[in-house]
Amino acid sequence: MTIIPPDPNLTALRVELARLRGQRGWTFDELAERSGLARRTLIDLEHGRTTGSITTWHALAHAFDVPIERFLTSLCEGHPAPGAPQP
Repeated sequence: MTIIPPDPNLTALRVELARLRGQRGWTFDELAERSGLARRTLIDLEHGRTTGSITTWHALAHAFDVPIERFLTSLCEGHPAPGAPQP
């Protein structure tokens, strides 16, 4: 039996990035400086033109000083996370 996981919620992922950046009042330039990522990459992530790599999200987690799970759990928004109790 093949189990097909639900699609990741990429919209929630980019919204979480925008929310964190907005909470801190950082421009794309400031976040680029803090994360070591290119300004264009950050813009593309927030606008959904790219999803980035695990390395990208790792750098962002460090820049925002949050656990990487903060981003990764948003991928399951709208469906049960793996291992979560089923209703």
